[in-house]
Amino acid sequence: MPSFVLASASPARLATLRSAGVEPQVIVSGVDESQVAGLAPAELALRLAELKCAAVVERDGLPADAVVLGCDSVLELDGAALGKPDDAEEAVRRWQAMRGRSGILHSGHCVRDVATGRQTAATASTVVHFADVDDDEIAAYVATGEPLHVAGAFTVDGRGGAFVTGIEGDHHNVVGVSLPLLRDLLAELGHRWTDLWSR
Repeated sequence: MPSFVLASASPARLATLRSAGVEPQVIVSGVDESQVAGLAPAELALRLAELKCAAVVERDGLPADAVVLGCDSVLELDGAALGKPDDAEEAVRRWQAMRGRSGILHSGHCVRDVATGRQTAATASTVVHFADVDDDEIAAYVATGEPLHVAGAFTVDGRGGAFVTGIEGDHHNVVGVSLPLLRDLLAELGHRWTDLWSR
């Protein structure tokens, strides 16, 4: 079983992997996401995932058999890429724009096999339908602080779950890591998903 490394600080990604039987080592990439601009939303998510993966692969002390996963998510609304809001006021404006509408959550995935140097990457995209929440609901949600820490200013696995009326595509992708896509990417590098299950 290779050493599986998650290059992400996201507690939701870690929880998703753990619930699927995978116990990764977490190494936060420290990548400045603001350094990448001017890309379409799906491309932006993929590029940031590649940068995060590369930053961790270059660290000293990484296991020689490590398989490193870098991820990044952005919400596409009206063609714009929305990451984490800068502050509560921006989160409120986001929700006022999103309510009663649909967006596309793009999660970039980049997997590198340190032993072979091989890498593969892809983006999973899921349509998210938002409830027509009122201003008081938005204010209460933003006051919890939850929307300030996540791409698109919403979660589907937390308090924001009640404000998501439907999803077209992979539910896990909205949380931040598409398990079916990850399985496919691992297979491209010669690894079986089941080999990552904690024994």
